[in-house]
Amino acid sequence: MPSSTSTLTIRPARPAEYEALGKMLVAAYAALPGMPSSAEQPDYYAMLADVAARARKPALTVFVATDAGGNPLGSIDFIDDMTQYGSGGTASTVTDAAGVRLLAVEDAARGKGVGKALTLFCIERAREIGKHRLVLHTTRVMQAAWAMYEGLGFVRFPEIDFRQGNLDVFGFLLSLKGSAAAP
Repeated sequence: MPSSTSTLTIRPARPAEYEALGKMLVAAYAALPGMPSSAEQPDYYAMLADVAARARKPALTVFVATDAGGNPLGSIDFIDDMTQYGSGGTASTVTDAAGVRLLAVEDAARGKGVGKALTLFCIERAREIGKHRLVLHTTRVMQAAWAMYEGLGFVRFPEIDFRQGNLDVFGFLLSLKGSAAAP
């Protein structure tokens, strides 16, 4: 299941990496201008930090992108059973779909294609397991991710929008029927 490019390897995260990945997620999300703080949403930040709890879910795989030296550069959660998606809103009712959540890239690796590589990996994973759709959520404070998702062909899917505290969370959908992933 590992995927490799000349400088990047994507594989399931290992338990020894969970704590560092949790810290990376918390730091990445907390640094977003306009993102609620950990004081405002302590349960959300606790969930971000607890990679081990998410990885124990049978329908969820935490994937990590590493450099040639094995250093984690980013991570993403892939959910192969939408009933286990685990966010607000109605995403868990979407049929014939897989989902991705909690994409984060190490600060020093941003802008180098790590997030895109992780997303493309998950698109292919969804196809491999026979899903016809891939869903995700993002917010307006996640401008780089929003633009990347649209560039990969994801379209707004307002049926699964929800509100997390004071933050509007927007659903996106990618149809996987008969199309190849964008480069």
